[in-house]
Amino acid sequence: MKTLLASALLLAAPLAAHAGCAATDFAIQDFKVASSAGSPRMSMKGQLVNHCAEPAAAQIQVEAKDASGNVLVAKKGWPAGTANIAPGQSVDFDMGRLFRYQSDMQTYTVSVVDVRSW
Repeated sequence: MKTLLASALLLAAPLAAHAGCAATDFAIQDFKVASSAGSPRMSMKGQLVNHCAEPAAAQIQVEAKDASGNVLVAKKGWPAGTANIAPGQSVDFDMGRLFRYQSDMQTYTVSVVDVRSW
């Protein structure tokens, strides 16, 4: 029984040492927000970059805030859909289709909120 347990631990050791990707392994670059005059449509474009050593996908969240920093609208999305992003690669995204312009939107933040491998 002890031999079986020891064997199981030795088999699992490489898996434990090989930790998965985390939100901090992804970066968001060149995030820009724009809206057309008189149009409720918005553009929220950027790039999601995988700095992890393995292929993975990340979910991002964009928050639109008022002048006091209160969150008016928050939306989440998976820029690569159900595909993994290879290490060192990036994927372009535009989260604007999920938002409608409001005159009190003053600032926008974007962050990685979840990571998984498909």
